[in-house]
Amino acid sequence: MKKILNNPNQFVVEMLDGLLKAHPTQLSHAGDDIHCIVRAGAPIQGKVALATGGGSGHLPVFLGYVGKGMLDGCAVGDVFASPSADQMLEVTRHIHGGRGVVYIYGNYSGDVMNFDMATEMADMEGITVRTVLVRDDVASAPAEQAHRRRGVAGMVFAFKVAGAKADQGGLLEDVVRVTEQALANTRSMGVALSPCTVPMAGRPTFTIGEDEMEIGMGIHGEPGKKRETLQTADQIATRMTQAILEDLQPAAGDTLAVMVNGLGATPPEELYIIYRQVHDILTGKGLKVHRAYVGEYATSMEMAGASLTFMRLDDELTALLDYPAHTPFFRQA
Repeated sequence: MKKILNNPNQFVVEMLDGLLKAHPTQLSHAGDDIHCIVRAGAPIQGKVALATGGGSGHLPVFLGYVGKGMLDGCAVGDVFASPSADQMLEVTRHIHGGRGVVYIYGNYSGDVMNFDMATEMADMEGITVRTVLVRDDVASAPAEQAHRRRGVAGMVFAFKVAGAKADQGGLLEDVVRVTEQALANTRSMGVALSPCTVPMAGRPTFTIGEDEMEIGMGIHGEPGKKRETLQTADQIATRMTQAILEDLQPAAGDTLAVMVNGLGATPPEELYIIYRQVHDILTGKGLKVHRAYVGEYATSMEMAGASLTFMRLDDELTALLDYPAHTPFFRQA
């Protein structure tokens, strides 16, 4: 294992310390726990607050999207480990501005358990919390079992839409509605080419041959749909695009937002080669691309590979997607 670190057991704490020191005008932490990241100036009185959380190792997800026009807070666990219910409650207390709080996070059992517990504790303190679970990974379960799907890079679109609606003064039920609407129209799929190494474990999360790829692998190394010989960029892009379109079922003339996301060790040049093919397939089917996001939005340490996400847009989602946002890792004028 080659990593630039000090003590592996302090990896997350030192990362968070560096992040807060690099962005002091945008980020702070709640109470004495550096794992409880909040927007500088929180709470914003009179605004519905938004929070997420999850394991470290996925930057910019989750804490990279805390800021104006997006999230108000985020609880951070160790690498690939859920934050505690107490940490999530501390974030919730610190960001609540009197209009309620919406939790938006991926469908993973540890997160669900701890966030549900935090919701119950917040309710006992008079803080209303609503939850929107992200389940966008089409490779993780068939359409008829969509409730079992994992949450992956599509959560970034959920953060963006929810953040815009909250920033515009939307009520709690309005923020929940548009977030659920965004996710009902969002699908993702990924491909992994190499494993990653969790610092405290000191060994790869899985093994894969030099000439192999795994279609549909999750961002923690969860099994995908199929392991096979590495294909060309156009073939990979086509496989992912077709799988998402078959599930999303857009009609000719529909407008999409597209995200080509690097998993941590894939050069941007390769991501743009993927986008080139995706764009040509979509336009060839009469679909319109309103915005393209190409880069690293939800990683898995130094895993090589990419994910693809489509969100089908209507007028309301388009306006919310276009709304300005400014966080340490996401800027849109």
